[in-house]
Amino acid sequence: MRSHYTCEGRVTHNTGNSLVKWSDVIISCPPACFGHTLTMGSCPPLHIHLNDIGFRRVLDYFEHRYIVPTLLLDKTGHKIQPNIKANIFWLIFELSLFFFIIFNFRFVPGVRQAAWLTKSKVISGLPPHLLSLAEMPENQLPDQNERVQNTIKHARFWVTTEARPGKEIYSNTLLLNLLHLCATQRSTHPAIGRRIFAEKYSLAATWKRGDDLFQIRGQNGLLQSSMDPLPEVCGKQEVADTSNHVLETFYPVSPTIDLQQVCVYKEMSSTGFTDDSPYPHAHTLYFLESTERQYRLHPEQFKAKMMMFTFGNALARAHKLYGTSSQSVLDCPITIQAVGTNGRIFQFLVFQLNTTDLSGDDGIKNQVWLDEDIELYDFAKVRPLIKKKQVKVPAGLAGYKPETFSRFLALYMHGAAALP
Repeated sequence: MRSHYTCEGRVTHNTGNSLVKWSDVIISCPPACFGHTLTMGSCPPLHIHLNDIGFRRVLDYFEHRYIVPTLLLDKTGHKIQPNIKANIFWLIFELSLFFFIIFNFRFVPGVRQAAWLTKSKVISGLPPHLLSLAEMPENQLPDQNERVQNTIKHARFWVTTEARPGKEIYSNTLLLNLLHLCATQRSTHPAIGRRIFAEKYSLAATWKRGDDLFQIRGQNGLLQSSMDPLPEVCGKQEVADTSNHVLETFYPVSPTIDLQQVCVYKEMSSTGFTDDSPYPHAHTLYFLESTERQYRLHPEQFKAKMMMFTFGNALARAHKLYGTSSQSVLDCPITIQAVGTNGRIFQFLVFQLNTTDLSGDDGIKNQVWLDEDIELYDFAKVRPLIKKKQVKVPAGLAGYKPETFSRFLALYMHGAAALP
């Protein structure tokens, strides 16, 4: 059964014999796809054509032009029957709703579009002083490389009794195992004990960009939240220098091209936690690539999703601290990290929110450090790959790259270990 949520509005239903007031009618409509980036403007009146067969609604705002059934219900929940004598009549909805636009993942330029939406300067690679955390002997694990390789083998070979585990299983197992390895540093770094992991929390953040109003809302990956905020990555002078950065445009194409439009009527801003939560500060978001075909994203889209939800968490926290009014420069920039993986390739991202004044392209920009497409290993084969009677790839783990885990460890230790 398809779930629906109800929208209320003023409805004029003129069949020639009766007039149904808006307070007597509830419109049941299909839900939008949450978990993606949204934008909105004003909503024009919706004209809905009805005929003798029944009520049908044509959503001309969707690219695929879905035709879905629409029911008119009275206060008791009973269906209002159409007037069979009327051959053609119209319903005019003047709904007090906002008009949202949601990502359609066909044309999305990925990181470039996400940078425009968040008014951000994208910097290739992670900050050097952050990477140096994993190079300090006191922050490294005993027998680190051997333990990481055993973790990979457990996820790829030993986690199941089947011939080979599925991608969804081994990618999730690998991520949790790596986090467990990093957590063993708690005895020497007590600040790690001031963090928790949260799943299925609902985020909502709204901001204005140009003449459009945007919102990101929904559930995202595994969140590590902390009692203490992450320190800012760069100082005030570097933040001031971002005002000289020119944002990339898509002229003559609109930056919101190929975005689907859906109707919602509630503007929200929430971190997903109550005000008295002891762990209010988002530390790192961990994302796994979906294995389901209908939700599978292109690598650029996956990185854009990471950036948008990291920005959304930072913006929602800024609204809690400084209010929803625009701030040209935040007194204390908000830093949040993100890690994405498909079980072999990793994406590392650090986002620093410097401003909540996102309406124009001038002034202070936010900053994003992105280290992308980093392989943890080359192959993990249950059976050797043989071509023309020659072993091309041997069975087992091959091509382990320790520098990838060093990046993972550096982001985990950020905030718990002192920077050099």
